[in-house]
Amino acid sequence: MFRKKLIISKRLNLPSPIEELSFRGDSLYLKRDDLIHQEFSGNKARKFHYYLEQEFPHIKKIISYGSNQSNAMYSLSSLAKLKDWKFQYFVDHIPAYLKENPQGNYLKALENGMDIEIKDENGSIEKEDIETLYIEEGGRQKESEYGIEILSEEIREWQKDNNIQNLNIFLPSGTGTTALYLQKHLADIRVYTTPCVGDEEYLKSQFLMLEKDRTLHPTILNTEKKYHFGKLYREFYEMYQELKYETEIEFDLLYDPKGFITLQKNRWLLKTPLLYIHQGGLIGNLSMLPRYERRYQRVIS
Repeated sequence: MFRKKLIISKRLNLPSPIEELSFRGDSLYLKRDDLIHQEFSGNKARKFHYYLEQEFPHIKKIISYGSNQSNAMYSLSSLAKLKDWKFQYFVDHIPAYLKENPQGNYLKALENGMDIEIKDENGSIEKEDIETLYIEEGGRQKESEYGIEILSEEIREWQKDNNIQNLNIFLPSGTGTTALYLQKHLADIRVYTTPCVGDEEYLKSQFLMLEKDRTLHPTILNTEKKYHFGKLYREFYEMYQELKYETEIEFDLLYDPKGFITLQKNRWLLKTPLLYIHQGGLIGNLSMLPRYERRYQRVIS
């Protein structure tokens, strides 16, 4: 088991590459965290890096919770399989269509041996014992700082090597954990983010769970239109297609469309060097794309 852990750890593509892109006539840099590893890509690779590197001889099981197509769910199932642990995951519901047609992160996690259950009526999850590791939804916890600090060091080194001044960073947020810890460890660089799961108040509350000092929080940017997480929006679909066509890079359909829509509404950010963090999540597209195609009856080339 220990040897297998080392194999995965050494195969992590770190530091992840940074590429210069042109989109709609603007130049920006892209941190390709989607290329870190097939099973531990994007921000989940950063958040769960600590658990990959450390030994937990007393742990036999992971318990976590979240949505039924969560990127974290799949990465945690891979971690549990790697460590020879059981993995129990709780959700609010599982759509009948998904049960009958398993796909995306849900399917991949099931293939890794995940035991998925519906939360009880009050939404609580029963704590078990010291042999169980509890992971907060989306990896919102102190241990995530370990891998995100490594990300900040990679950014700092790249900035120094390329003599880039006045750098800004942008990334869309779920729990906001990555953005928060990046801002904490890159105090002289402004980190911008936009909420994708809830609204601005929700994101601020997530920040405060991990860091009480508000001066260390990222800057939140909003769009005029309110978006509901997981709902299909034509402009998200079109942004995904445009990004793929113009950059030849695939982005995810849950977070990145809102991220780039937000950037287009705040193009002043692109007047100075901007680094966009690609946070992976591409396995989720396996379930999102059919939903978009069924809704809009268009095929992505």
